Amino acid sequence: MGLSSTPSVPMFFALSKILGFFTLPSNAIAAVCAIGALLLLLQRQRAGTLTLTFGILLLLIFGYSPAGNVLMLSLTERFPAWQSDGRDPDGIIILGGAIDQDATVARGTVEMNGAAERMTSTIELARRFPKARVVFSGGSSNLMQKSVPEAPVAGDWLQRFGVAAERITLESDSRTTDENAAFTRRILMPKPGERWLLVTSAFHMPRSIGAFRAAGFNVEAYPVDWRSRGWIDANSPFDSLSAGLVRTDLAMHEWTGLVGYWLTGRSSALFPAPQKP
Repeated sequence: MGLSSTPSVPMFFALSKILGFFTLPSNAIAAVCAIGALLLLLQRQRAGTLTLTFGILLLLIFGYSPAGNVLMLSLTERFPAWQSDGRDPDGIIILGGAIDQDATVARGTVEMNGAAERMTSTIELARRFPKARVVFSGGSSNLMQKSVPEAPVAGDWLQRFGVAAERITLESDSRTTDENAAFTRRILMPKPGERWLLVTSAFHMPRSIGAFRAAGFNVEAYPVDWRSRGWIDANSPFDSLSAGLVRTDLAMHEWTGLVGYWLTGRSSALFPAPQKP
């Protein structure tokens, strides 16, 4: 089971985390409401009332309306489900993000989050294509404190479910999607004509494909973790404020990431799309 030892560059990672916090709609809405309340306390009645009303309006729109679904579906539907053409892949790359590192350490067992399909789908693919290499790319994405990298945990979990150790390669230094792409390519050195599947959440696939193409690694999208039934959910409001905000935050995180990656040259396009055969 191969392990990487490539040091990561912290600047972009730290910047992306900090900017990501302030660009999340729920945080922005909270800031607008707080400013409105502060203006009212300072006896700025008109400005405070307008600001607070605007914040509450945004809260209702992104909490209950289908806006979050529309933002998410424009991402998840970009790359269709992978279809086999009869040629087996040489390898399967799975991106980190499914394992809750802190909870895993605290509980002494593998704890997964809502992206668990990244892991379960990899097990299915490993069994379906027994000759394919299995590569997990994921370090620690915690900005404030050092956490256990995902890759070693994932490697043990894959072996527990029957994937032989000699098939597994672990990349445990990456903390961002562009590092996933760059470090994985550096380890694997893919040869022309090889076929590699990329497994990650459907909403994360456009940014991931863009990063891998920018790194010079041609992979095929294998989206999982769809989070919806399809465009039918574009008309479905949420039944709780928190559910709508969570969906909106997740979608806006990806859209912000797409723009940031494109502006900094970390993606091959602003909104990567499937390539014609």
